[in-house]
Order: sequence, then C-alpha cells, then structure tokens
Amino acid sequence: MAEQTTAEQGLRIGWIGAGRMGAQLVTRLLKAGYDVAVYNRTAAKAQPLVEQGATLVSTPVELADRDVVCVMVSADADLEQVLTGEGGLLTGTSAPRCIADSSTVSTGVSERMRAAAEEKGAAFLATPVSGNPSVIAAGKLTVAASGPREAFDRVEPVLATYGRGVTYVGEGEVARLVKIAHNVMLGVVTQTLAEVTVLVEKGGVRRADFLAFLNDSVMGSVFTRYKTPAFVNLDFTPTFTNVLLQKDFDLGLTEGKRLGVPLPVTSVTRNIVAQEVGSGNVELDFASLLLTVARGAGLDIRSENAEVGDGLEPESA
Repeated sequence: MAEQTTAEQGLRIGWIGAGRMGAQLVTRLLKAGYDVAVYNRTAAKAQPLVEQGATLVSTPVELADRDVVCVMVSADADLEQVLTGEGGLLTGTSAPRCIADSSTVSTGVSERMRAAAEEKGAAFLATPVSGNPSVIAAGKLTVAASGPREAFDRVEPVLATYGRGVTYVGEGEVARLVKIAHNVMLGVVTQTLAEVTVLVEKGGVRRADFLAFLNDSVMGSVFTRYKTPAFVNLDFTPTFTNVLLQKDFDLGLTEGKRLGVPLPVTSVTRNIVAQEVGSGNVELDFASLLLTVARGAGLDIRSENAEVGDGLEPESA
C-alpha cells in the first residue's frame, strides 16, 4: 500500500535532524522510493545518507519547497530554532504542504509551532514515535499522530515506512500527550524492573533466570525482553539517557498539573532519575538505574555473561 502511494503521489520529502534515529528513518524512506532532502546541524553526520541517494541542504528553509517535511530534534528550543529561528523552515516566502514533527517536546511549544506553520499555509502534524535505533532496525517502530485529519491521511503512507504501526489519536497536540505518557511509563517500569530484579538476586536468584521467567509470563513485554541483555550483562550502551528521561518526566508532571491528574508514582520516580543526573549518570542508558538500586541494597552486582536475546528479531517481509 505505501509503495503504491509513493509511486502515485511522488511526494518529495524533507527531513530535519539526522541523528541516530533520524538517519535510520531516512534510510527507510529512501528504500521505499522517496525523494528525500536532509538538513542536519552537523552536515558531516548526514553524509552517509547522501551516499544512499539523499540530497543535503545547508539550512532548513531550503526544504520549504518539499511536499512534506519531517522533523526529529531533541527539545523545545531545537524545534523552535529549525522552524522559526534564523534560516528556519518557516522563515522564507513559501512553506511545505505539511510538517510532521516527531520530536518529544512540550505541548506549549508544539502549539506555537503549529500556529506558525498554519500562518504560512502549512498543515502541522505531531507525529511522536515509540522506539530507538534497534527497534527501527527490527521494523517495530510505532507512531502516534495528531492534527488535521486530511493532512494525516495524505502523510500516513510516509509515516507507515517508519515501522509497523501508525495511530491517529485526534486533533491538536494530543499525540504529544500520548508520547509523554508513554515515556513516563517507560521510566516507571524500568525503575520497578530494577527493584524487583535486585530483590530476587539478593535472595539468591540469577538475573537471567528471573527475567526468563518474567518474559514468559503475562508480565513480560517487548520492553522487558529488550532490556534483558542490559540487565543481565550490564551493557548500558545508551539508547535513552537519564537526562532525556528526566526531561520527559518533567513534561509529564507539567501535563498532570495542567489537567488536574495526580501522578504520585511518576513524581517519586522522577526524583530518583534526577538524582542519577545530579550524580553524573548522564551518558549511560537509563537501564543503569539497576546499578543504583543494587548499591542501595548492598549488592555487588556483576555481569552474568549470559547468552540472552532482546526479542527484536526483524519483522518478516
């Protein structure tokens, strides 16, 4: 379906933000047959995409003639910079038909950027994703989208190339709330998983054995399987850092206050993550919360050097 739509519509895609995730998603778009032009703050990092067929531009505004421009940057200030800052996408005389923004940012900034886009005649979709580079490689990335339904219907085939699922969740900024809620749960589950894993290890059970049991039970999930190698073998190569997790907890608590929803477990876990950041744990994967729980329990935790899978076998073609 997506390949037919590509051939029929011939949509020209712009991409802003070719980091670890963005670069992989651009690769998927190129393989699907899309004409893609890319802007990245550090141009050299986008060179491998040029070798795959992408066009490289030096400023975001050079993408204004594209049908759809996809954005994936790190934070509120970054999104404002690439859209309305000097040389930003919306600073020229024209604008793309649609902007699909996958950055994890606040609803307030998203609202301002939506208004700026609409003033230029561009539809604006919030399109946050769930996953990381390994999830993308396995074809299991999912997307939540909100904004004008007509724009979503036009862009859905583009988003469908990202992975296995695209869900339209409503108008306005609600997709931002969906992603923030997702990441809050991500942090709370990881802290809980760290606590119970240390609990059973201190009681004499190997982490590999406990997680094998858990992953086969009704409590197991794609996420617990994915984090099993990190927990068992203490490999904390970053997929998502505590710095980013703290940001998302803060966004979640802000939304809770705005909507009048108490989030006591979120608040406690946020403080644990903030202590990690304050103590210098800013580069390791957030699964390293396991180490802090172990230290608090007086447990000398070590790699079990076990062969365990992450459950991310690629989807069959």
